[in-house]
Amino acid sequence: MGSPAKKAWQPNPSLRFVVHEHKATRLHYDFRLEMGGVLKSWAVPKGPSMSPADKRLAVMVEDHPLEYIDFEGIIPEQSYGAGMVVAWDCGTYDAAEPGDPEAQLRSGKLAFTLNGKKLKGGFALARLARGQKGNEWLLVKKKDEHADPAFVLKSDLTPDRLEKLVAKIPPCEPSETD
Repeated sequence: MGSPAKKAWQPNPSLRFVVHEHKATRLHYDFRLEMGGVLKSWAVPKGPSMSPADKRLAVMVEDHPLEYIDFEGIIPEQSYGAGMVVAWDCGTYDAAEPGDPEAQLRSGKLAFTLNGKKLKGGFALARLARGQKGNEWLLVKKKDEHADPAFVLKSDLTPDRLEKLVAKIPPCEPSETD
């Protein structure tokens, strides 16, 4: 009698991601993954890349509510994150490895596949050993059919797009403990 057949691992149902281009004190990109009922978030100073040669610093910041995934606008002066915000890319993602993505994130490494308009294919986030709070990560594009060694990040903060933005308060506020 043989052992029971192992069920093949299937990725979790697709969850959403967004990359916000955010011109606050400095231009940066906020990379956000839907996970555990919130948006896990990283500030990526140089923005994401489709080139596997680019290792992007990603500083983990506070979780954001899911409602923030669709946010675009001008956050008024004197408000947290004041400046212009547009959705640079969005889509869905799937965990690339078996197991709980939240547990993988807590362990310091998460591999996933992005299905966006600009970002596609395999990526990984890996926590760096350095850093006081353990909030410094690397965002890396995996070598696959979507990789583009000649990738150049292009801003979506164009005059036409900026003209359509209105001032509004985003659906998130930092907690008192941050």
